[in-house]
Amino acid sequence: MKTIKSLRKDKKGFTGLEAAIVLTAFVVVAAVFSYVVLNAGFFSSEKAKEVVHTGVEQVTSSFELAGNVIGYGLQYTGTTYYPPVVDDTNLTVVELYLTLTAGQSPIDLDKLTVSYTDRDTHVGALNYTKIYYTDYVGGYPNETNNANVTRINMSMGNWTYYTADTPGATHNNLLEPQEKAIILITLPEYGVTANKPFTLELKPYTGAVIAIPRTAPGQIDKTMTLY
Repeated sequence: MKTIKSLRKDKKGFTGLEAAIVLTAFVVVAAVFSYVVLNAGFFSSEKAKEVVHTGVEQVTSSFELAGNVIGYGLQYTGTTYYPPVVDDTNLTVVELYLTLTAGQSPIDLDKLTVSYTDRDTHVGALNYTKIYYTDYVGGYPNETNNANVTRINMSMGNWTYYTADTPGATHNNLLEPQEKAIILITLPEYGVTANKPFTLELKPYTGAVIAIPRTAPGQIDKTMTLY
């Protein structure tokens, strides 16, 4: 009987079992905590990678100027430039070429925004006049609504574009590798006078904004290279 009572009072076995349970609980909690920490680390890493990629995409230029910026002194009659009469007082039309920078994907030019600023005027978004193509005539696009730069019939403060495809090629709204886009801009407020500085900004849907500061020449001619 004494032996049985002594066995009942001996709790060494229970102490060891409790310690094992506590140790197991610690291991499980540590494993769960480690999983949470690792998962949070993976999530943060992916987010950081996404932020870096987005930042690089936003600050990297998607396109660049290809060649000179050309200005035209064409007299605006209120509704059209046709026939093209020389305006020796105001620079009224700007033409420029764009091409993709190395490694960039095609750009949807329908989503491009063009703004204009001089010391008297700011227009955050010039009106976009879409060209609808039918075919090519003499190497230039023959459009249903608008004509090439020598016969622009846009109102002041508008812009449009066409891609310099091989004559006969199908036109689309994408600026693609090894392709050039011709941007035509009619300046607002009847253009700028001689020696007046102005800035055009081209804002793609994604990518860095391109600022093009230029000054109207001292003498306004029908066709001029702008610097």
